[in-house]
Amino acid sequence: MRTLAQDIAKNIGGEITIKGWLHKKRLLGGLNFISLRDRSGLVQILVEKGEEVEKLRGLQIGTILSVQGNVIEDDRAPGGAELHDPTITVMVEVTDEPPIEIDKPISHKSEHLDTLFDNRPISLRNIHEQAIFKTKDIVCQITRNYFKEHNFTEIHTPKLLAEATEGGAETFTLDYFGKQATLAQSAQFYKQMMVGVFERVFEIGSTYRAEPSATTRHMSEFITIDCEMGFINFDELQNRLGDLIITIVNESWEQCEPHFKSWNVTKAQLPDSAEDIPRITIDEIHEMYFKATKTDYRGEDDTHPEEERWICEWTKKNKGSDAVFVTGWSAKNKTFKFYHKADTANPDFAERADLLFRGVEIVTLSMRQHEYKKLVSQLSAMGGNPDAAGYAAYLSAFKYGMPPHGGFGLGLERLVEKLFKLNNVKEASLFPRDINRLAP
Repeated sequence: MRTLAQDIAKNIGGEITIKGWLHKKRLLGGLNFISLRDRSGLVQILVEKGEEVEKLRGLQIGTILSVQGNVIEDDRAPGGAELHDPTITVMVEVTDEPPIEIDKPISHKSEHLDTLFDNRPISLRNIHEQAIFKTKDIVCQITRNYFKEHNFTEIHTPKLLAEATEGGAETFTLDYFGKQATLAQSAQFYKQMMVGVFERVFEIGSTYRAEPSATTRHMSEFITIDCEMGFINFDELQNRLGDLIITIVNESWEQCEPHFKSWNVTKAQLPDSAEDIPRITIDEIHEMYFKATKTDYRGEDDTHPEEERWICEWTKKNKGSDAVFVTGWSAKNKTFKFYHKADTANPDFAERADLLFRGVEIVTLSMRQHEYKKLVSQLSAMGGNPDAAGYAAYLSAFKYGMPPHGGFGLGLERLVEKLFKLNNVKEASLFPRDINRLAP
């Protein structure tokens, strides 16, 4: 019967069998140690018998072993115990030296990222690297549990579309049985349509953007946490998102504190209540940044990355929050989509906000135009054809009754990147895709 590394201390004084990958070996003569890695962690093994040591000669990291031995308590060993007097069976031998050292922290300096990504199947065997993706898994679980606790229905929308209708980012096209299809830019239209069915919906799924952006914050394929909910207003939408972020930060730290500490990062600072996350208009940020730095972005339609970093530092210092909502977006510029809703009291502004977290925008949220005639009018005014086949199903949901609603798209990799204070969103992707990378 196989025992996992995480359970070794439960068997002190007994004999067990463990199976896994050779993670490290130190053959020093009389005192020889190896570490074995399985899905739960590491086990340290003391190898003293000459015939057992000889079995390890010439074997490289990654060799798959089965080891039977006695469990001895030792506070210095991983898990508080180690194996003595082992009998080693080589299940799969590896004699080629691996291209990357997986038993030591791997450099994430920008000049080393290509090496990291080129050797991803091997580099991810590093315990330090695994911490990012085990936490990412937990973040997804926390998110899914949160939505379920608040009566959301999980949906799965198609990623192959007949044409690009949402607008904005460039799309990827492909042949679809002799027709041209596109990869979905988002779940936007489908999740709105499903508000008319389930009222509250969410999806955790892939998003594709053919933007020619070679930056630390862009990828061509990424995971979006999409949410849409009916019968709400703008403040309630911001509070829902804020509460989700607070929940993710608190519960991920509670469940993954050793993973975070292995990267020497601290827990993000957030207020106890979503209502207390700062809300600052884009014009106010421009003015504050100009006053502090004399760099002038006043009049710009968007926040500059330098401003985003600065305002997050400011709110952390002055408001105790690593997160800030940026409001006051114009309804007159290119960021206003045809399905967005303008503020009824002040139509020059959109009911939209961006959430910045630790210096990077990770979410855009907005209320949607839910009135059919106004939606058709906005679509036409922005150059869309309401009679086009690509809009038919979408518009029908509104023609036959849609409540006030809004939603957001949260970038999972950006969120995890900032939880670990990484410098590039690709570091939080198992197999990143950008304008230069399509493999592995």
